[in-house]
Amino acid sequence: MIGFQEVFSIDSLKELMGEQGYDYFAVVDEPEVIDDFIYKRPVVAIASKYPIVEVASVEHDSELASALGLNSEFTFSRKVLRATVTLPHIGNTDCYVVHFKSKRPMINVDEHNKELTPEKNIIEILKANVAGGWGSTIQRGSEATLLMIQMIARREATQQPMVLMGDFNNELADGVLSHLLTNTLRFAPAFDAKTYLAKYCLNDSWDLFVKSQLSNDEVTSDDLITNDEQSDCDSNNSEVVDLADKSQIKNTKITKAAPLRPPTHYYGTSSSVLDYILLSCEFDASYDDSFFEVSAYNTYDRHLINPEYERDDLTTDHGVVLVTLKLRS
Repeated sequence: MIGFQEVFSIDSLKELMGEQGYDYFAVVDEPEVIDDFIYKRPVVAIASKYPIVEVASVEHDSELASALGLNSEFTFSRKVLRATVTLPHIGNTDCYVVHFKSKRPMINVDEHNKELTPEKNIIEILKANVAGGWGSTIQRGSEATLLMIQMIARREATQQPMVLMGDFNNELADGVLSHLLTNTLRFAPAFDAKTYLAKYCLNDSWDLFVKSQLSNDEVTSDDLITNDEQSDCDSNNSEVVDLADKSQIKNTKITKAAPLRPPTHYYGTSSSVLDYILLSCEFDASYDDSFFEVSAYNTYDRHLINPEYERDDLTTDHGVVLVTLKLRS
């Protein structure tokens, strides 16, 4: 499956995906046409090699939105797509594709207002950035919250596995979106929480990959003591203490350091991870009833690191996150 953000030419993309073996394609909205082939307000889409049996635009709970202090006009900045895909071994899986509100301030001002003094102009721009930036943060966090509530309700009703992917326009560690990875509950009975919570929570595919890799790479200290070292110690009484020290750490698990996560977006000299694939417990190898594990995690960023105009002039400005799932034996 592939989730797409900012799709302008739906028919062209659908045709291109069909040529690559992705016979199933879906959108839940259309971009706005300004003039002939000029578009704005792009949409999200999904392409799959496996059958898409249901497609829907996720609608938020208006009563909950009101309780959160949002007005009656609130809506997702881009429609959220939910496609139910029939995957091998696991069956119908709800796949969500999102493009949350960007960090671009919601309040615009004339940055070259000649009627204002230079200082006053800067002050107006500053105020617009502070207030407008916070407005975008509220929108983005609210979108994530209201979507998560709908995902939990859908999970309760269908018990189907979940996949959430897209451009989050925010780092998950930031408190604005961190609730997407909620895995603890305050005041809830500990036994009940442990028993049921995992079913309704999401996991960052990167974390699942690292956990799987470190688990597979675990070695014991026996691997660090060679046969030559053992022989030397046995034949030299002066090294008995050294051998004893080694025996104390025998069978101690030693793991490799966790790999560094590659960024998916660059801005000037800074970089960040804005694009994610989140998975339910069926894809977590540490969960007893899981079907798959994340065996590989890659970020395709050649077009960002080493661009070539003839090849990359029409490519995305984000790195592309790719996850490989392997059936557990």
